Amino acid sequence: MDPVDALAEIAFWLERELAPTFKVQAFRKAAATVGDLDRDELAAQARDGRLKNRKGIGARTYEVIRQSADGAVPDYLAALRERGAEPLATGGAELRAVLRGDLHSHSDWSDGGSPIPLMVDAARMLGREYLALTDHSPNLTVANGLTAERLGTQLDVVADINAQHANFRLLRGIEVDILEDGTLDQTPAMLGKLDVVVASVHSKLRSDRDTMTRRMLGGIRDPHTNVLGHCTGRLVTGSRGTRPQSEFDAERVFAACAENDVAVEINSRPERQDPPNELIELALSAGCLFSIDSDAHAPGQLDFLAYGAERAAACGVPAERIVTTWPLDRLLEWSTARR
Repeated sequence: MDPVDALAEIAFWLERELAPTFKVQAFRKAAATVGDLDRDELAAQARDGRLKNRKGIGARTYEVIRQSADGAVPDYLAALRERGAEPLATGGAELRAVLRGDLHSHSDWSDGGSPIPLMVDAARMLGREYLALTDHSPNLTVANGLTAERLGTQLDVVADINAQHANFRLLRGIEVDILEDGTLDQTPAMLGKLDVVVASVHSKLRSDRDTMTRRMLGGIRDPHTNVLGHCTGRLVTGSRGTRPQSEFDAERVFAACAENDVAVEINSRPERQDPPNELIELALSAGCLFSIDSDAHAPGQLDFLAYGAERAAACGVPAERIVTTWPLDRLLEWSTARR
């Protein structure tokens, strides 16, 4: 197989397994290092050992390139494929099968680890019909949030990518901070140009119940908002440690979501599992729509939707109430209806 394809696929499977970033980057960097080489020259350098001396090529990545150049599926990739043959979650198979897209993903324009085209390639490989690119807004400086100017430039990139694909749409989006006063952290003019707006709280998560409720209601009522992202902000596992869920009046928040046609996100990241099941059930009884999203920060993490589908199914969320099961035309009609 093509050595660059082998390196990229290995990185995908490692991301899907939540492998350490340094391990994933070793394969991504190796793919970038040799990507421009003529394939015959690459094969020659792999066979005679010259490739070992190239910066960015380690012992494992060299072995992968050499085995690929010899016409074999590399042993390391074969093992990863075997481990990845089963879905990440055992439950929710029927719901997972009808998911068409994903409304929450990040690229290296903010705090994601990969360029936009790699995210698109992975989404298409997984059978997605659409993916919303939702990099962060400017207030989240730690995540290199996008100013209005940078977001405008990104929209041109999105248009160029969509011109290359007939059966897939990269949606113009943002994960916008809900600021302390309940307003959204991007200009209304820019928000009006987007297909999808995910509104999330990222700061002062330990605010008192009334303060947090007012803040969230402000974001939900903004006519640009489509999805309320990871509503409790909790972390239940992972390298960042744990974090308790925010305190807010869930009945008022979900009633506002239902009233304003804002979907409650079922965030599929294993360290978030947000909202907890009891809040999913409360939102369901309040009449809310839902969006099962990956919140992927790397291509392999786009497959996290399996976790969200499992939780949604366990809580009895019907497919028709999940906007990411909808065809693109219906989704866009909904997402732009309040603007």
